[in-house]
Amino acid sequence: MNKKKLIVIGGGAAGFFCAVNAARMNPVLDVVILEKTNKLLSKVKISGGGRCNVTHACFSIAEIIKRYPRGDNFLKKAFQHFFTTDTITWFKERGVELKTEDDGRMFPASNTSQTIIDCLVKEANKFGVEIIMNADVVEIFQTPNQFNLTLANGKLFVADFVCIASGGYPKSAQFEWLKKLGHSIENPMPSLFTFNIADKVLTALMGIVVENAVVKITGTKLQQQGPVLITHWGLSGPAVLKLSAWAAKELATKNYDFGLMINWLPDYNENSLRDKFQLLRFENAAQKIANKNPFELPNRFWEYLLKISGVKDDCRWADLPAKEQNKLVKNICTQEVKVKGKTTFKDEFVTAGGILLSEIDANTMQSKIVPNLFFAGEVINVDGITGGFNFQNAWTTGWIAAKKIASFIQ
Repeated sequence: MNKKKLIVIGGGAAGFFCAVNAARMNPVLDVVILEKTNKLLSKVKISGGGRCNVTHACFSIAEIIKRYPRGDNFLKKAFQHFFTTDTITWFKERGVELKTEDDGRMFPASNTSQTIIDCLVKEANKFGVEIIMNADVVEIFQTPNQFNLTLANGKLFVADFVCIASGGYPKSAQFEWLKKLGHSIENPMPSLFTFNIADKVLTALMGIVVENAVVKITGTKLQQQGPVLITHWGLSGPAVLKLSAWAAKELATKNYDFGLMINWLPDYNENSLRDKFQLLRFENAAQKIANKNPFELPNRFWEYLLKISGVKDDCRWADLPAKEQNKLVKNICTQEVKVKGKTTFKDEFVTAGGILLSEIDANTMQSKIVPNLFFAGEVINVDGITGGFNFQNAWTTGWIAAKKIASFIQ
């Protein structure tokens, strides 16, 4: 039988997973990965601080799709074919054990992303997947029987099947070569970014983590709860990153210039905190407020809240004036800060937007417009919050595309 050729565009998680699984499922396939840079699996390498957050220990499809600001209904179908349990099994069968951390994130037991990279590269070698670096595809043209691919350096490739796993693009213009195939694009915008704040008094506390806070975009219902990290440029941490993902579209339209309201003690509102203060004034009457932090907030952060509320260093609980108390309650429960600009979260950026999901079959990842053309990973309009959800989308879509392509050849 004549060999059929699959070309996978992109040497990231989704592209690799499609390539190695397709080659394994059908030996008649000749599989080639074209990677435009000189690095393979670069996001895998840096993810999770170099440990690779492979997936998340969530075993309910109904629950996990709540972690995707875009693409939840699409993934509801896709996860029926390959889910978190399948990811764990797939790596375990290849000698890679995953461990679960307290927050549900799953990492290789080795604690290094190199374990995942080595596993995928070994699989590619085992099943004869050819990898070509510095191969930037600039055009795909479909003839009646095959695809012709042109690289930036003028080199030509021919394929029977193409899987596009090129990752997200920050600018619409970068999708032009895919629009020429007849596909539509949801305009790309950043997701998972941190907030820039000019308040030097707050950013002087860089490195401090408030373990549980609610961050809300002023004038909207958009809010998230979780740890907040103060950085030298503003605010980061899981709550901020999750909020940036869910509010990606809204914040892009605001040009990243907006108000942020923070409740540093989500167990209280202004009324209940005032009641608590009355109790504290009675219980700790003779003690200095600065010396007695009753809410388990970081001490430096408690001192910051007292300072911006006008509470003097030597003020005792019994002597706290009503004006300063009200200011302190307000700063704890509804502090407002001005956000001007964003900063990409390390190198783990994620782009919202991409190929419209209505143009892709969620059960096969095949284009509904161009036969034998497939998509996987971030190039489609799916993105998740932090915690291993974006990698799970990569493994799932890559595997589904591989299975369908392999099934074409008897």
